[in-house]
Amino acid sequence: MPGEDNVIYIGNKPVMSYVLAVVTQFNNGLSDEVLIKARGRAISRAVDTAEVVRNKFMPGVEVKDIKMGTEVLTGEGGDKANVSSLEITLKAKA
Repeated sequence: MPGEDNVIYIGNKPVMSYVLAVVTQFNNGLSDEVLIKARGRAISRAVDTAEVVRNKFMPGVEVKDIKMGTEVLTGEGGDKANVSSLEITLKAKA
């Protein structure tokens, strides 16, 4: 399992920003795994990031694991909302 250093949280930046972050994590050589995490509307950006890394920049990387789930977030007024979450674990092939 990747350490907290090897976790990329996906937000609203362009996909290439996250691709650069993932490639940088692999090139640092501290770990052979990188975890991409996203919630809600950022999930599609997380999938795009993983696919661009695999297909364009680092063909020696494969998807090791994908976890999906639902998180309950409490808003300011106390109202609860279900938000989808996704974790993609990328691993460098040996």
